[in-house]
Amino acid sequence: MSELKVDKVSPRTGNYVALNTVGSKNIIINGDMSIAQRGTSESGITSSTFVTDRFGFEANTMGTWTVSQDTDVPTGQGFAKSTKIDCTTADAAPASGDYLILVQRFEGQNLQYLKKGTSSAESLTLSFWVKSNKTGTYITELRDVDNDRIISKSYTIDSASTWEKKTITYAGDTTGAFDNDNARSLDLRFWLGAGTNFTSGTLATSWESRTNANRAVGQVNLADNTANEFYITGVQLEAGTTASDFEFLPVDVNLARCQRYFIKYDLPTNTGAGGTSSWGSAINVAMVDIFLSLPVTMRVSSSSMSLGVNSLQMYVPATGTLYSGGTFAFAYNTNNNNIAIRYTHGSNVFTAGQMVGLLGNGTTGYLTLSAEL
Repeated sequence: MSELKVDKVSPRTGNYVALNTVGSKNIIINGDMSIAQRGTSESGITSSTFVTDRFGFEANTMGTWTVSQDTDVPTGQGFAKSTKIDCTTADAAPASGDYLILVQRFEGQNLQYLKKGTSSAESLTLSFWVKSNKTGTYITELRDVDNDRIISKSYTIDSASTWEKKTITYAGDTTGAFDNDNARSLDLRFWLGAGTNFTSGTLATSWESRTNANRAVGQVNLADNTANEFYITGVQLEAGTTASDFEFLPVDVNLARCQRYFIKYDLPTNTGAGGTSSWGSAINVAMVDIFLSLPVTMRVSSSSMSLGVNSLQMYVPATGTLYSGGTFAFAYNTNNNNIAIRYTHGSNVFTAGQMVGLLGNGTTGYLTLSAEL
């Protein structure tokens, strides 16, 4: 049974502390950058992607990038990984609508304890470690998606290529409650570059209705030179006006929190006994349904998930036959604990009722499920 979390007074500061009812003071998931299910590096990025779990990188016609999970971390702080963002094609003169952002998004039902939209709305304090050769002013933003409201704060990278810890506090917002559901309600955005559409106004240092011109005023351009790189780790967002020590979670707990939004199944390749745990049956001569029990409860059911496949094949143990090619899709809408995958072959190769297994084709076979916000 999980520990009951109650509001209390901090013994360290004497301040009132609102505890997250999902069992973690840190609203951020994977703030130590230790989980990277999709892989540890992606290059040639010109739009949006994920590398380290839960942190989306968004680029809008503003250079070309490599994003990776890295081992460069602040010394003596307990971190093993960071996220590195490296410019490989520069854009020294961005167009007005260009932007670069690192973002994490949050479900409204996990934020109800913040009491947003009431007179008791909680302040939020953000802390993180950052390093870049590009010194100057950077912007972090909270965006209330439900009510289209923003608040932005600046911080400064003072010393080139040196790890620095930053702490930023945002006032509570007494206007507009978060929806109590599993949809996107709040974004935390680290701006890395922005065109004039986002920099030409006055920085929104207090909560206000979203005006794009007020979101990233003063932001430096990380894209102006291919020598530029940006590292970040130890990201924590918590209720209150002070930053506490980073909350390290066991790897299994951290992974499970990430898997609510993304799961990667690496499939075995051998056809012998126990070669795959993913079995199904042929529903007719051309189709097979494979059933998977998910390791965690995902955010949404299969009708709202995205399915990805790479180098997969079907194995019929009765005949010893392997079939590749064909198409994969969700068989029908299932809940967020179990899914059914339908394989359709181009020819009539199965016998209805045959047991069929899902295997990797070579060493890279995998299946992914995405329920990202």
